[in-house]
Amino acid sequence: MPSLTIRPVAHEDTDAIINLWQLCGLTRPWNDPLKDIQRKLTYQPGLFIAGTIDNRVICTAMAGYDGHRGSVYYLAVHPEHQIQGIGQHMMKQVERSLTDLGCPKLNILIRTSNLSVQRFYEQQGYLRDEVISLGKRLIEDI
Repeated sequence: MPSLTIRPVAHEDTDAIINLWQLCGLTRPWNDPLKDIQRKLTYQPGLFIAGTIDNRVICTAMAGYDGHRGSVYYLAVHPEHQIQGIGQHMMKQVERSLTDLGCPKLNILIRTSNLSVQRFYEQQGYLRDEVISLGKRLIEDI
């Protein structure tokens, strides 16, 4: 693995992170990535991490913990750096951080059509839960 530095996200990373998420196909028209970043930097910012190589953001993970379960979103690795163990390394960091907070279980939501990401998480030991995810938008971003 290249020399990767993992650190908390800073406000100055915003443009690079949005570019990374767009490159990785993580953004959607109904979610404003700038607002997602701003919201996360005001709530549990230590659970929002970036990985850098030569001071360039090449990966991210945004985690949360509500006292019952942990979650992770926006795990992104720049395509030039995929299949090198960086995503696995980022997830291990997220797992350590959540475990340190006393989090007993981590839930991950992925789109059903994203089979390669599903395989990635299965390789990390994640199992499919027999649940249905429901959502309701409380604030319109766009």
